[in-house]
Amino acid sequence: MTDGVRASRPGGRTARVRSEVLAAVEAELAEHGYDGLTIDAVAVRSGVHRTTLYRRWKTVPGLLVDLLEAGADDAWEPADTGSLEGDLIAVNREVHAALTARPSVTQAVIAASFRTPEAAEALTRFWEDRYARTALLVHRAVERGEITAGVDAHQLLLTATAPLYHQLVLLRQPMSRAKADHHARVAAASVR
Repeated sequence: MTDGVRASRPGGRTARVRSEVLAAVEAELAEHGYDGLTIDAVAVRSGVHRTTLYRRWKTVPGLLVDLLEAGADDAWEPADTGSLEGDLIAVNREVHAALTARPSVTQAVIAASFRTPEAAEALTRFWEDRYARTALLVHRAVERGEITAGVDAHQLLLTATAPLYHQLVLLRQPMSRAKADHHARVAAASVR
């Protein structure tokens, strides 16, 4: 989630410290879950003094919220493969990879977001940002003449990705990448 983190001013000690701390939060959260995430463990892993952590982030929920908010600072956008189906397959492959990684930072963040209202709100803002960015693939498909204007980008993304979250996160059942590709194809076919 912190890949490509961009601070409000490029470079500098503040940006470096934030990047190191958020990378440590990701690693600790993925390895130990929310209950094992502590300011002291993040300080040790990041090499940033614990007083700096307490001063800037104050609490473990503060660290988690900043990790989620960092997602809005990155440059992610959906791949442009030249077709709507290809673009949706690329999105599903990213989601599949994130949810099947061991340990999975994405699954750890989702689980942790249920622990505090602040984290839940931050995760909602993160998903809203990702849905808004993913609307680009619908705009490109309209421009290529693959689909007509008016396709609900949010619904299309839900159609493509929901089976992955349902099976991998809620049911904790395996899913092959080929099956994830299938769900993307079904979503693309639903709007043609």
